[in-house]
Amino acid sequence: MEIIEHDIEKIKSSPSTNYFATQIIELGWKLDETKNMAKEPGMEDLVKEEINTLVKQINGFITQANDIIAKEEEADKESPREIILEIRAGAGGDEASLFAKEIAEMYERYAETMPWSWSLIDTSLNELGGYKEASFEIKGEDVYKYLQWETGVHRVQRIPATEKQGRIHTSTVSVAVMPLFKRTTIELNPGDLEFETSRSGGAGGQNVNKVETAVRVIHKPSGLDVRSTAHRTQLKNKEAALSILKSKLQAIKDEEDRAKQDGMRRKQIGTGDRSEKIRTYNFPQDRITDHRIKESWSNINGIMTGSLAKVIDVILEKQDELENEE
Repeated sequence: MEIIEHDIEKIKSSPSTNYFATQIIELGWKLDETKNMAKEPGMEDLVKEEINTLVKQINGFITQANDIIAKEEEADKESPREIILEIRAGAGGDEASLFAKEIAEMYERYAETMPWSWSLIDTSLNELGGYKEASFEIKGEDVYKYLQWETGVHRVQRIPATEKQGRIHTSTVSVAVMPLFKRTTIELNPGDLEFETSRSGGAGGQNVNKVETAVRVIHKPSGLDVRSTAHRTQLKNKEAALSILKSKLQAIKDEEDRAKQDGMRRKQIGTGDRSEKIRTYNFPQDRITDHRIKESWSNINGIMTGSLAKVIDVILEKQDELENEE
């Protein structure tokens, strides 16, 4: 009887199967000792049954672990329960940054109604308190299913508070929704990584402001970088940044694989130019329009302050149209 094929490092890396990894390793040591005993004269027949029993036990743990990992990977693939939401101001200067913050608050209020957990990863503010860019982690049932179609350029048309002549301005905000996978096929080479630390700043007490807890990790081969300020310790922020970096690299790899298999072009978040848009928020006309499904809704203020569900629900009903556009 042989030990079935398995990846002990993969079994060790998952919290759900770490126990099985410990048992497999300990039983493996015992099996090696028993096999050595079998080499002694007259001992082969005596330990043969024990060897078979140990192999059966090891295979039992391997089978259970592989089943759990397969189910977890399938669940992640179907509808990830964690996402990274990235929001960047595009064309429009300060007005774009202010609207970026309003868009983030819209998603946060929607997350509260689901209910999902919402946590800040990192922000870069302009002088007026708007978001030049910001990233958030959202966790909850079907979070990726509901928000995956928010990726793209969101255009706002309104009279900014700073506009003295009453002219309508057009600005843009780029939104990216990325599933956060706990299990990836990406392996990071330490030599490819560069780390920077800094003070987090903002609210959070003296520790946040005086100790360098913020961590930025740069993946030199791809040029990707991730910064985390969400946690109160440098170690936690480092772990969070590496997890997000792995998911970003996994997402790029998955898109490249799909492009090769299906001949599809890789989806882009867009440059933030005014002509690239999935949705327009027209405040003077009190209308939100999703250009992909050619649907409009009134009551912008209501939607921005918590009623986004009526937009998301229609998009989910028509997601077949969106998938056919890819």
